[in-house]
Amino acid sequence: MHTPDEWQIPPDFQPDPKAFSYDLKHALNAVVSLRTTVPSDAFTAHTLGTERAGYGVAIRTDGLVLTIGYLIAEADEVWLRTGDGRAVQAHIIAYDYESGFGLVQALGALDVPVLGLGDARRLGAGTSVVMGGAGGPSRSLAAQVVARQEFAGYWEYLIDDAIFTAPAHPNWGGAALIGPKGDLVGIGSLQLQHQASGGRAVPLNMSVPIDLLKPILDDLLTLGRTNRPPRPWLGLYATEAEDSLVIIVGLAGDAPAQRAGLRAGDIVHAVAGAPVSSLPDFYRAMWALGRAGVDVPLTLEREGDRFDVTVTSADRNRFMKPPRLQ
Repeated sequence: MHTPDEWQIPPDFQPDPKAFSYDLKHALNAVVSLRTTVPSDAFTAHTLGTERAGYGVAIRTDGLVLTIGYLIAEADEVWLRTGDGRAVQAHIIAYDYESGFGLVQALGALDVPVLGLGDARRLGAGTSVVMGGAGGPSRSLAAQVVARQEFAGYWEYLIDDAIFTAPAHPNWGGAALIGPKGDLVGIGSLQLQHQASGGRAVPLNMSVPIDLLKPILDDLLTLGRTNRPPRPWLGLYATEAEDSLVIIVGLAGDAPAQRAGLRAGDIVHAVAGAPVSSLPDFYRAMWALGRAGVDVPLTLEREGDRFDVTVTSADRNRFMKPPRLQ
């Protein structure tokens, strides 16, 4: 991913302020650059790095900033930079693993506009949106929604109604997805390759719908987490093969899957006796067993041999370094 300060969108792809019914400059000024540093011994340091950069969006006048959570996971230092170049330190409020959202609080005055929370349910294929980065139109992209559909991530993550847009912003992490009314309808999470007709690979952005934040925002602000039991987590990375197989492709540190002897290359055939043929099947079957700490019976295949193994799940949060208050 490009560093925000080094990248500009080609002029033909930048949003034209005259094409919108709202004040585009005002809306984009709510987007700030975000940089974090993470201790080298952090659980996520190996996979996500110790220096991370992306964006965040001011959603309250007191300096509350919404971003994508992987940018701030286990960070011990967070800095925000406004479009006019002012740097303000921040501290982490929460990272919700289920939605993927992260919240940070500026420790000084940001003096930027606030983007109101919109309604992502109204977004359908063909809706014009802006993927906004810090720095105005030159760091932002005029785009369209191309799909609303389920998204399953390899890191035990599932969104029922993710937002896919094109063309893809090259610096997507934490970017503001701005809807037709000039409000915030999503937060940029990933860039993915879509296989178009003729075998051509087309890059898309996946954004997390803002509607997932609304029911949990108060909990995140008061508790630092949601007021619901944590889901079972195994600490594995998985993918789908073309023949409807779920395959483990990696293991996360000293997490439950590794402790139970699972290996990269293992095929997951069933959870608690229920067959699975996709990542959503796998995750939903596992989460349906109960809260974090529940035993997860798996039927695996390794080098042609099928066998059963039970993995005692965990709360992912317990493996992560807690936020350090500034």
